Amino acid sequence: MKSRILAAALLAATLLVSCSDKKVYLFNGKNMDGWKVVLKEEADAFSGASTFSVENEMIHITGQPFGYARTEKKYSNYLLHLEWRWAGPKGVDGGVFNYLQDGDKVWPQGVQLQMTPKDMGMLMGGIPIEGIEGPFYRKERIVAESPEKPVGEWNEMEFLCKDGQIKCWLNGVLINEAVCDVTDGYIAVQSEGGSMDFRNIYLSFPK
Repeated sequence: MKSRILAAALLAATLLVSCSDKKVYLFNGKNMDGWKVVLKEEADAFSGASTFSVENEMIHITGQPFGYARTEKKYSNYLLHLEWRWAGPKGVDGGVFNYLQDGDKVWPQGVQLQMTPKDMGMLMGGIPIEGIEGPFYRKERIVAESPEKPVGEWNEMEFLCKDGQIKCWLNGVLINEAVCDVTDGYIAVQSEGGSMDFRNIYLSFPK
């Protein structure tokens, strides 16, 4: 297991070195500029600001009501870096979307990395995944044990999205990979029932 973690960490480091120096920060640490909040239709009593707020240079998500905050721009061929933690007393449901498509709704069409303690690392969503039967696609993580840190501690996550491929590392360990039939889309973080924090969200671009 240790050798697998070391090999994965070396691979992630190689990818980072091979990326250009250019970084695009998706979150400025001050407000939600550049993001669009989408909530369930029955959540009219809530505002996006009450569900997604900015505190201490991080995005705080209450988890209620269900929905997501997505980038206003689409991206392709990138390495996404972010840090996250469970902000409540226990691990809760949440997720990160890549290749999110037009037509804002809950639930959206994209490839979500599931972040519940039970299903951490599962890739799922409405975008077809090669080798997986639909109409709702689920690909289990490729490691037996998920390397997330305990509740309250920060985790580092990276997504390599290139030419329809997607790979995800959690704390230096490759936890899932897939090929889907789209090559660009929005990036989103999800509100799905529990409290989570995100920070240091930026893109770099593989050469």
